[in-house]
Amino acid sequence: MIRYVSAVLAFAAMWISIPEPAPPPMRLDAGATATSAAMRSAGYDWLATDRQFIAFDPAGDGRLIEVFGSLASARRVAVIVPGSDTNLSTYDRGLAVKARQLYGELLAEDPSARVAVVAWLGYDTPDGLGLAAVREDRAAAGAAELERFVSTLPSTAEVVLIGHSYGTVVVSLALPSLAARVTDAVFLASPGLPVDPPAGVRTWSATATSDWVNRVPKIRIVGLGHGDAPSFTALPVGEVTGHDGYFTAPSTLEAIAGVVRGG
Repeated sequence: MIRYVSAVLAFAAMWISIPEPAPPPMRLDAGATATSAAMRSAGYDWLATDRQFIAFDPAGDGRLIEVFGSLASARRVAVIVPGSDTNLSTYDRGLAVKARQLYGELLAEDPSARVAVVAWLGYDTPDGLGLAAVREDRAAAGAAELERFVSTLPSTAEVVLIGHSYGTVVVSLALPSLAARVTDAVFLASPGLPVDPPAGVRTWSATATSDWVNRVPKIRIVGLGHGDAPSFTALPVGEVTGHDGYFTAPSTLEAIAGVVRGG
């Protein structure tokens, strides 16, 4: 019986370890005008109007990158990395709202602030809470894309990475290669982090008591799970409700904006 169970576990580990194929790298040099034209051509006119998209790929569930503010003049750039179920069909009522709320909070404090917020849907996020959400394949592919994107940002800007849910896994894997560019990393509603942040990067975390992610086991075994939950400088979560309320809770949003502004 023990030998049978061992064989089953070994087979499961081998099957789980087979990586998912990653989508090809996104084109990052097309420019806003060409990107908007590509979005209209793909039937996304409702997204492309009067907005600043700098990358777009309609393949699969879709990927895109939108900027709020001016990257060219920004002294601080916040990049929001989303979690599961973020795709072209959910983008405008999810990630785009979060980015817009954060940018609005930054300008409310100082309308002349040299800041920009990037809604970065630069990877194929997992669908729901299936096997892809407990593996790191998509996070690893996303981390490679995130590293490539950050390298294109103006060298004069300091970068803040903000991961939400599975997006925190992406940020965790990307940070070791981005320590020279990233000053702060914020981990919201994390299911666990596979890699410790490098020294020199200021780290912040927030998980509300009402968030279902608290029930996710913080383990890693035979290729499943993401490890321990982050325990960094805590942001306030008293007003947060559920898993997606971090950018609508006033005190939490204000605290995230404070991290982006820097000190």
